[in-house]
Amino acid sequence: MKKSWSGLDTTRRVKRADQIVESVKRWVVLQDMQPGDRLPNEATLMDEFDCARGTVREALKSLEVQGLITIKTGPNGGAVLAQVPYPLASQLLRNYLHFQHPTGPDIYQLRLLVEPQIAEMAVEHLTDADLQELNRLTELCATPPASLDARLEQRIAELEFHNVLADRCGNPLFAFLGRFLNDLIKDLVIYKKVQLPEQREFSEANLHFHRALNTAFQQRDKTLVKTLMTEHMLSAQAFNVELEGQLAGGLLSGS
Repeated sequence: MKKSWSGLDTTRRVKRADQIVESVKRWVVLQDMQPGDRLPNEATLMDEFDCARGTVREALKSLEVQGLITIKTGPNGGAVLAQVPYPLASQLLRNYLHFQHPTGPDIYQLRLLVEPQIAEMAVEHLTDADLQELNRLTELCATPPASLDARLEQRIAELEFHNVLADRCGNPLFAFLGRFLNDLIKDLVIYKKVQLPEQREFSEANLHFHRALNTAFQQRDKTLVKTLMTEHMLSAQAFNVELEGQLAGGLLSGS
């Protein structure tokens, strides 16, 4: 490894291509590289890391699979830094958690901590268009659904309400956590829940809290927003504990 990359190598006993991947990641952070910036070409990387072309290509392929670069072909081609798309990051983490078997109540334990903070932080960032969208999503759930598809559409709208807040909270970590937890709910709760009889009490509680939150957002009242979101999550958590019991009962009875 050449001097320009010194201090970026790893002492772990891993194969050369993986060492290059880790060094490139640290180099990107230290050099404050941005999506769209180019990595050095293959010949330069071979020289810098004193390795064969195949090793460099293996490292670049690994970075591409991880979503950190795109590889363009042609005279002006090469490896270009890319921002990992949220859907890919979320899906990989959800794949891991599928084998940990989190329950709805497990998810709501974390939502209770995260959602009130997100809502409070979002207050000052919400635009008039955002407020209109929050109201639209809320009122989509005002009419009792006439079909299973309509029930699913309403559950998705309820989650999209929270995604709007996550996108506007101004903190990338909280934004990711908020959207990720909503994805988990979609995967692990909604698609099981819609198989049970409609829980109108739960739906009406969600509608009540979303309407109250919309009013508080309009008033830019952070304290009220945080209080309402906390109460909303406690209510939803209680309903999901009950739901988990219904699902377990259904499984045990063979239904």
